[in-house]
Amino acid sequence: MAAVSEARSDENASPFRWLVVVLPYVWLLLFFVAPFLIILKISLSDTAISQPPYTPLFQGFGALSDFLAQLDFENYLFLTDDPLYIQSYLSSLRIAFISTVLLLLIGYPIALAMARAPLAIRPTLVMLVILPFWTSFLIRVYAWIGILKPDGLLTLLLHSIGLLGPEDQVQIFRTDYAVFVGIVYSYLPFMVLPLYSALEKMDNSLIEAANDLGCPPLKAFWRITFPLSLPGVIAGSMICFIPITGEFVIPDLLGGADTLMIGKTLWTEFFGNRDWPLASSVAVILLIMLVVPIMIFQNQQKKVA
Repeated sequence: MAAVSEARSDENASPFRWLVVVLPYVWLLLFFVAPFLIILKISLSDTAISQPPYTPLFQGFGALSDFLAQLDFENYLFLTDDPLYIQSYLSSLRIAFISTVLLLLIGYPIALAMARAPLAIRPTLVMLVILPFWTSFLIRVYAWIGILKPDGLLTLLLHSIGLLGPEDQVQIFRTDYAVFVGIVYSYLPFMVLPLYSALEKMDNSLIEAANDLGCPPLKAFWRITFPLSLPGVIAGSMICFIPITGEFVIPDLLGGADTLMIGKTLWTEFFGNRDWPLASSVAVILLIMLVVPIMIFQNQQKKVA
């Protein structure tokens, strides 16, 4: 009787189990696959002075053959002819890589100190890390303008402690250095939290055993602590590197005219030049570029699991 009741309960629960499985795929289909297909279609179209500013437009399945015949790869070929776009991609990857390395160098000691802090204060430390999220991202970036501009707070501080002359100013604003400062500040919690999650699970008795066996602290870190925290390092690096590559707000507000990033190029093509097909092709190439680190992250997660 118990087996029969369990079988009936499994039959009754099966639709809900299917619903739980199907919902994530429906979400991905509606909010990732469908928008990507729309962008892909626009990237294969031609620019037009109309609304919307591209042709051809889909006019039903009856004219599907004519619709497909008008699609071409002209926009992708144009990307290879104009060095601006190649430079934008390379500059974005460079800034994202350097920023991710800086985030790792700054975030790892913070996460390690949090993981080795007393249990009673760890929740408070985590709250302090996520505290910047309580303020608007745009407001926080604007605040750095007031700090880094030539007559800003940083210049006043250096004047007050005598490190700058009366007429000297800090020339950081509208440079790549200001972009790095803004990115590191804004994305630091995204690096610290995965690292803290990995380091908190580590058994500290392993470090004590290594010390008892005469292993120096630095060697114990590289042989024990860092390998065990590698999943957090990869997760934090991917979480930071991927959105930084397409960052627009920070380079636009803190960077100068020479700061090339693909996010600024996309905005210029969409809203400045109103060249939606070319901008869509830029976005498709960017997405393909970011698929590689995403696949690396997924493979690492499978190994951990």
